[in-house]
Amino acid sequence: MTTSSTPASAWTGRHDGDGPEHARWHQAVQVVRRGEADGDGPSGEVAEAGAAVPDPAADHVALLGFRSDEGVRRNRGRVGAADGPAALRRALAPLALHGPLAHGEVQLHDLGDAETVGEDLEAGQAAAAALTAHGLDRAGSRLAVVLGGGHETAWSSYLGLMGSGFGPRAGQRWGVLNLDAHFDLRSEPRPTSGTPFAQMAAAEHAAGRELRYAVLGIAEPSNTGALFEKARGLGVTWWTDEQCLAAGAEGITRFVEQFAAELDVLYLTIDLDVLPAAVAPGVSAPAAHGVPLPLIAAAVRTAAGSGKLALLDVVELNPSLDIDSRTARAAARLIDDAVRTVTGASA
Repeated sequence: MTTSSTPASAWTGRHDGDGPEHARWHQAVQVVRRGEADGDGPSGEVAEAGAAVPDPAADHVALLGFRSDEGVRRNRGRVGAADGPAALRRALAPLALHGPLAHGEVQLHDLGDAETVGEDLEAGQAAAAALTAHGLDRAGSRLAVVLGGGHETAWSSYLGLMGSGFGPRAGQRWGVLNLDAHFDLRSEPRPTSGTPFAQMAAAEHAAGRELRYAVLGIAEPSNTGALFEKARGLGVTWWTDEQCLAAGAEGITRFVEQFAAELDVLYLTIDLDVLPAAVAPGVSAPAAHGVPLPLIAAAVRTAAGSGKLALLDVVELNPSLDIDSRTARAAARLIDDAVRTVTGASA
């Protein structure tokens, strides 16, 4: 398994003071990694040099990254998403914390990254799945947040969810809400960033279950008739980008509430190409139309406020294509929205 720790130096930013009233992400994040032996710390974890090992039983949000863009390359997209996790950390670092997060009542634990080495996507996904399952299963985890990576991250997130104590193994109904311009239901000889939900559907069918899958933001010109037909055959629920705009925040909130109502565990995946290109230029496939950020934020906050959100991943950030870190900043705001909502943090 290929994993690596994140140096504490990745979390830097403005320092206004030491009290909770000055708290920012970079001051609160505690960096950990898995140890080589179980005796190294709780759950085999060790801390950065000179730091205490964070207690995995303390209430916390678990952060982890998946440095991968091999799925994007196989999908003939513009590579660079492997640098997404670092850019997302930089964008999150200066954001202010409030409530339980500022006071340390809910902690932020960075578990490091999994990585796809060369073209071995499958090994990278296996490593990311193991790290994701670990993040979900830590005793005090309130939410596991995966920083992608191309949308091949979704397959590793699914494997991590299935390998954890959540989902069908625990007798719970789970489903995935995708905020995306694309169905990502392609059938290919090898898995890509465009195949994860087809892979999930096949895996669920093999297990005697049906995939509960909903999408907000579908761009009709970016999805073939065959993909729409496959979505219908799988019972996928979706709204197009134009339907999202017409429905507004209230309609999107109802959509998410209705989807979550049938579940015990919700997995939310945000493909940043769902946003307009002016807001998210740093993606493999910028959106000509897109769904405005406030509407996507409404979906995120509703999912996080459902009481069922266990796993969130944010994918397709390509820093080499970003302008003024617009995409990274938008993504960081959405992550912060989810974390604040789940933990009950407000100013």
